[in-house]
Amino acid sequence: MKILALEKELPGTSSADFGPHLQAEARAVWDLVRAGTIREIHFRDDRSQAVIILEAESTRQAREILAQLPLAKSGLIEFEVIGLRPYPGFARLFAT
Repeated sequence: MKILALEKELPGTSSADFGPHLQAEARAVWDLVRAGTIREIHFRDDRSQAVIILEAESTRQAREILAQLPLAKSGLIEFEVIGLRPYPGFARLFAT
């Protein structure tokens, strides 16, 4: 299942809180990319927010995977996790 995950910084965090975890975060994300779990990762252009496309069996599994990232384990971020399904509208082009 394709999943969209939007990262949210938790209230009460500062930029300084993130610094000690950033290298470990990058390594963990890279490991998930290499495993094929994270397919794409971007930052929004208008603010510092990660946007991740990943593959998982369910949104529950995606939440469990993302909860293991160092920034999440440290209580600095959480994710809004949204399951995606293919767009069905193209079938209209071929209806008889």
